[in-house]
Formats: sequence, C-alpha cells, structure tokens
Amino acid sequence: MMNLHSAAAQMVTLAAEGGNHNSLNPAVTGGSALVILLLLLWITTRFNRDR
Repeated sequence: MMNLHSAAAQMVTLAAEGGNHNSLNPAVTGGSALVILLLLLWITTRFNRDR
C-alpha cells in the first residue's frame, strides 16, 4: 500500500510542475490537429455524396 501512496505523491508533484515537454511546440501541435480534423471532414464529405 505504501507504493501506491508514493506513486500518487509523485504524480501530484509532476502535475504541480506542469509536466511540459520542451519538444512539444503548441503551434505545431495545434496545426497538426487542425490538419487532421480537416482531413477527417474531407473524408466524411466524400463518403456522404447522397446529400
């Protein structure tokens, strides 16, 4: 049971520090999410030709 407590304490510490990774650029992450969503929208409209 002590291991669970220490693991939870480590997770709280990590969350308090933010846990940001230096290689994750917000502009790249947002841009790639936008491209993926637009691609999914395009695929959906190609399969829904009956409208």
